[in-house]
Amino acid sequence: MKIGHFICILAVAVLIIGFIQPALAEGNETTDAATNYYTIGKNLLQMNEYERAVAAFDQALASNTTMIRQTDALLYTYQNKAYALIQLTQYDDAIGTVDEGLEIYPEDPWLWNDKGYALYKLGKNQDAVNAYDTAISFDQNYTNALINKGQALFQMGRYQDAADAFAKAEATDPGNSEAAAGLAQAKTAAGAATQTMLIILGGILIVVAVGIVGYMKYYRQAEERKPEKKTKGKKK
Repeated sequence: MKIGHFICILAVAVLIIGFIQPALAEGNETTDAATNYYTIGKNLLQMNEYERAVAAFDQALASNTTMIRQTDALLYTYQNKAYALIQLTQYDDAIGTVDEGLEIYPEDPWLWNDKGYALYKLGKNQDAVNAYDTAISFDQNYTNALINKGQALFQMGRYQDAADAFAKAEATDPGNSEAAAGLAQAKTAAGAATQTMLIILGGILIVVAVGIVGYMKYYRQAEERKPEKKTKGKKK
């Protein structure tokens, strides 16, 4: 083989390799882009860079999610994005993200808990309680969901129900300071509410009793004031 032919073949081979390697690299980058963006978002989240984390998670979800769908990374993407949005007080957007995640993972207690918390922050306490109950139905030992449920019930003035939720939270995590503080506060409020109710009922009973006594007294006096009927004498 002549040297010129060899050099020509070598040049063609180098050219082919030059085209193939970028193509392969581009293909790998495309299929793994979601993982890369997810990792970036997770790191930003740990640095409390919430806005940038949300942007990274959005890029992950906009990429080919085939690879992260095969692991829990896709679920974590929705969870972490919702958490970041809650930290940014963008509660409606957080609920939207959670709902997207629930379409794929309808039984994930974390997503339901995040939805409940966002609803709670929007003042939708009963909807929040419903979301917490759903989370707890999938994980009965979910301490945070039980604590959050107790806080929502407390805001609704359902102090005894709140105390029950805090008590269950404390049972799942003995020594949990937030559960213990919530339980003590709810018990105090429940006791005060019961005492207030008893005072109100006592006052109502007193008013009713006074009314009955007054009516009876007035009725008797009215009866005493009635003129006696005169009987007509018979004619002789």
